[in-house]
Amino acid sequence: MPLIGNRLNWLRSGLFWRTFFLLAFLIAVSIMAWVASFRIVERTPRAQQMAAQVISIVTITRAALTHSAPDLRRELLFDLASNEGIRIYPLEETDVVKPPPDSGLMPVLEESVKARLGKDTKFAGRVNDVAGFWVSFKIDEDEYWLRLDRERIEGVSSVQWLGLGTTTLVLSLFGAVFISRLINQPLARITTATRYIAKGQKPLPLPERGPAEIREANRSFNQMVADLDRVESDRAVILAGISHDLRTPLARMQLELEMAKLPDDARQGMQSDLAQMDEIIGQFLEYAKPSDKSPVASVDLSALLRDCAHEAERLPDVKVTSSIADDVNVFGNVTDLRRVVNNLIENARRYGKTPESDLTCIDIACKAQASMAVIEIADRGPGVPEEEMERLLRPFTRLDTARGQANGAGLGLAIVDRIVRRHHGLMKLSNNPTGGLRIRITIPVTGIL
Repeated sequence: MPLIGNRLNWLRSGLFWRTFFLLAFLIAVSIMAWVASFRIVERTPRAQQMAAQVISIVTITRAALTHSAPDLRRELLFDLASNEGIRIYPLEETDVVKPPPDSGLMPVLEESVKARLGKDTKFAGRVNDVAGFWVSFKIDEDEYWLRLDRERIEGVSSVQWLGLGTTTLVLSLFGAVFISRLINQPLARITTATRYIAKGQKPLPLPERGPAEIREANRSFNQMVADLDRVESDRAVILAGISHDLRTPLARMQLELEMAKLPDDARQGMQSDLAQMDEIIGQFLEYAKPSDKSPVASVDLSALLRDCAHEAERLPDVKVTSSIADDVNVFGNVTDLRRVVNNLIENARRYGKTPESDLTCIDIACKAQASMAVIEIADRGPGVPEEEMERLLRPFTRLDTARGQANGAGLGLAIVDRIVRRHHGLMKLSNNPTGGLRIRITIPVTGIL
C-alpha cells in the first residue's frame, strides 16, 4: 500500500501527468458527448432512410411477383434469395412471431413503412425461430413475409460505434502525450537549469525560441544566470580586496604592538583582540567563499580525525577521548572536512568547558553505519536549550546566555553546516543526557582506500 501511495503521489505531483490526464479526460468526455449527440440527431433521418429502403424493396418485390408468369415465380424467388438476399414466405396464422429488438429507430421506421404500405403491415425480428428483419405485404388477398438480413437494416451497430470511439480515443491520447510534452518541455528545461544553480553550477543557456511567453521566460532566465555569474566574479574580486585591505593593517598593528613598550597584561590583551579580529575576518571570507571551487577526492576520514584529535590534545585546556574506527572513507575535499572537525573542536573548547573546571573534555567518535560515515563530537559543558538548536545553525547567531562567553561572529556552525551539506551529508545537534552538546554528522562513504 505505501508503494501504491508513493506512485499516486508521483502522478499527482508531476505537471506532465496532470496535463496529460486533464487532456485525456476532456477528449474522452468530448468523444462520448459527440457520439451521443450524433446518434440522437441522426436517428430520425437514418430511420426514414431505412424505411424508404424497406418500402422500395417490398414494392419492387411485390410488383415483380404480381406481373411475373406463374411458371416463372419459383425461379424469380430463387434469384431474389441468392442475388439480393430477399426471401419470401407465406404468412400463416400458425407462425410463431417475435417482435423486432427494441431500439430508438424502430418506432420511426414502422410508422413510415405503415404510412406507405398500409396500417396492417406487420413487423417481426424472428418468425418460426428464424432471425432477420421481417415485414409483411399483400398480393390480392394473400399475405406474405419478406425477410431481410438485419445487417442491411441496422446500419452501424453499437459495437462498431464502440470500436470507432476507442480508436479515436487512442489516437487522441497519443496527441495528448505529444501536447503535454510540448507544453512541459520548456518547464522541464528550466527545472533542470535551476537544479544546476542550486548545486552552485552554471547551466547551459536555455533556447530562446518557441512561443513568445517561453522565449521571454528563457531570455529572462539566461539574463539572471549571467547576472549571477557576474555577481560571483565581483564577489571573488571583493573578497580578495577585503583580505588584503583588512589583514594588512592588522599585520602592521601586530608588528607595532611587538615593538611597543607595554605592560605584559596590556600586550596580551591587545594581541588577543587582534587575533580575534583576524579570525572573524577569516570566518567572513570562508562563509562568503563560492561553494563549487574546491577539488574533491576520496578522503581517509579515520586518519583525518586522528590527526585533528592529536592536534587538539596538544592544547593545554583540552582533554580528548576518541573512538575512531579504521578505514572509514568519504568522497569530498580534505581541507573542507578538516575545517569542519577543527571548527567543532574549537567551538567545544570555547563554549563547552566542564563546569567547575578549566578543562574542556571532548569526545570524538567515528564509525561506518550502513552506507554512511557517522561522526560524533561532544563536550561536557552546559549544553544548549532545545528550543535554540535550530537557531544555532543560522549565520551570525551566538547563544551568549546558553554557552557562556561568546567570541567570533557566530559563523562557525553555519560554515560547518554548509560544508556538510556540500558533501551530501546531514548535521544534527542534541544535548548529552549527562550534560554538554553533541554534534552528529553523517556523510556517504566511498569504501576502503
